Amino acid sequence: MFFTPFPANNALELVNYSKNHLQADYKVELPPARTTVAGHPFTFYAYWSPIAELHWYVLATEIRCHAVQFVLTSRDTKLLESLVTDLNKIKLPEEANPTAGAGGGDFPVCIKDYATDENVITRVDPVLTEHRFNPVPVRIIIDKEGKVKHIHFLSAFPDQAKVITDALNQWKFKRYMRGGKPAEVETGIMFGRASHPMGRAASNAATE
Repeated sequence: MFFTPFPANNALELVNYSKNHLQADYKVELPPARTTVAGHPFTFYAYWSPIAELHWYVLATEIRCHAVQFVLTSRDTKLLESLVTDLNKIKLPEEANPTAGAGGGDFPVCIKDYATDENVITRVDPVLTEHRFNPVPVRIIIDKEGKVKHIHFLSAFPDQAKVITDALNQWKFKRYMRGGKPAEVETGIMFGRASHPMGRAASNAATE
């Protein structure tokens, strides 16, 4: 949810946006509704293509900071119904919910665009020497002392990953307090050339 270009704050809003912006030759077959998969709440909706005679069943939930979608497609709706039933065999964490995503407790708190000037104490900008034009979305976890403890690249070339990792390991954040106690934070930063508008801090950190 840190990097979605759509105006959505959770999985439920993401589904509604998708439903409202289907291409003209797709039709909503079943409107978004709450359902249960493996004992956890999901949002479900279906659309289809009268021309291709294909049906899409979409089930979405959110696990902490991440929207999770199962997208099933077939011409056989009975098969799709059977596949949805089979999804009850999966195991999901307790926090799975279409409007969840706050984190906390034993998990990092999810805060979009946390890497702003007001929260960053020390910043070392990565120098990307290759003039590539790809966005580099990076998910990080900041520990209770304000240091970057985990870095995950959603998409990057190896040289970009190394340079950005070396830089992020030198970043220092203000400690995030929750209920009067320091807590870990999970957030996202976009480096390189972004495919959609970035926050101020990410823009500052981007070096072509």
